[in-house]
Amino acid sequence: MRRMRGTFFSTGSWLAIGLVLTVLLACGKKDPVAPEPEPEPEPVERPALKIGLLIDMTAGGSEHGIPMRRGFEMAIEHINQVGVHGEPVVGVVADTELNRDTAVSEAMDLVEKEEVHAIVGAWASSSTLAIVEEVTADAGIPVISPASSSPSLTNAMDNDFLFRTTLSDHDQGPVLARITLEQGIGNVGMVYRDDVWGRGLADAFEGTWNGKLNRVALDPAETSFTDALNEAKGITLVEEFQAQALVVLAFQPQQEAIVREALDRGLFKQFIFGPTGRSLDLLRAIGPEHLAGMRGTSPGAAQDTPSAVAWENAYRSAHGNPPPYPYVKQTYDATVALALAAQAADSLGGSAIRDKLRIIGRPPGELIIAEAGSIANGLKILAEGGAINYEGAAMPLDWDENGDLASGFVAVWQFTDLGTIEVIRTVPFVH
Repeated sequence: MRRMRGTFFSTGSWLAIGLVLTVLLACGKKDPVAPEPEPEPEPVERPALKIGLLIDMTAGGSEHGIPMRRGFEMAIEHINQVGVHGEPVVGVVADTELNRDTAVSEAMDLVEKEEVHAIVGAWASSSTLAIVEEVTADAGIPVISPASSSPSLTNAMDNDFLFRTTLSDHDQGPVLARITLEQGIGNVGMVYRDDVWGRGLADAFEGTWNGKLNRVALDPAETSFTDALNEAKGITLVEEFQAQALVVLAFQPQQEAIVREALDRGLFKQFIFGPTGRSLDLLRAIGPEHLAGMRGTSPGAAQDTPSAVAWENAYRSAHGNPPPYPYVKQTYDATVALALAAQAADSLGGSAIRDKLRIIGRPPGELIIAEAGSIANGLKILAEGGAINYEGAAMPLDWDENGDLASGFVAVWQFTDLGTIEVIRTVPFVH
């Protein structure tokens, strides 16, 4: 018989091995246990949205700047009913001191030291143009100016990071010319601040003015106005060809000095003002006996809309009557718009916020107004991926490709003999 190579076991040996294996398996067997749950992931902390406010609060624009700061702070308070990305928004305030170089320096600090994600400001057009072209365009920081109205800003080298919540003076200048003509004035002198704002508004006025115009540029640092006023009056002309009224386009305290000198020297008794002339400081300094009935134009706002009424009620509750100045509602709207855009983008990146600005203020989407509860609702809708249409306290925020408003309002106002400023009418614009 052929023998197979290898090891052989008897039947008994196999039974013994089986028994040993059975015992070993039994000894090693455990009751089934449910698998331990995976540990919950640690919540990721997101940095808070930080918005800078860059306006003038100490120099010639402080009369407007302090109420604008209140509008900014009210917006932050309303936003923080729920916050952005679940975190309270942080506001940082900086003062331009109505100086272009200071504005640039403060903007750099806001971006590099404070690490803001967006800026509301500036007040003066020259400051806004400088901070955008020298700081924020390259840094990719969205900027919304609530007050800078120079037409030059439309074509600023801003990389599409500049927006405005006020109309361009391209729209305001023709209204200023119209109200001058309505008062029976066909021959005017004009003194204007020689910067991008003053030149822009003067150009817009002259572009639709059909009467005689003696136009004189003023150095912003100038303090004596004898020669400028003589030239604006046309003092070398015979009386019938001399200017009947003076259009004043300047900042405080310069405009106060201009008006006072014109009155003291008997050159002008009638004045027409641009937006900076809408000033209680000016009225108190010169007196209602000289200025009552004098008119001007300024950025306007929607009247009696649900958003305007809600905002005015909130401001009245916090600070008393709404301020008689422009730009406060516009500051509030700029701040709210940046928060809504950041929530819509689900990002704090500058480009992401910018790209949502043109979406949050136009249909379709649920209507959101300038009221704390409504803004909270809008933020929640955006957090859930929905769409909104924010109707600003001042006007709809429908921005064109240049960051300019597609529609808005110009206010016509006048000083009263009671020492107040009243809006006579509001002129709508649609482009």
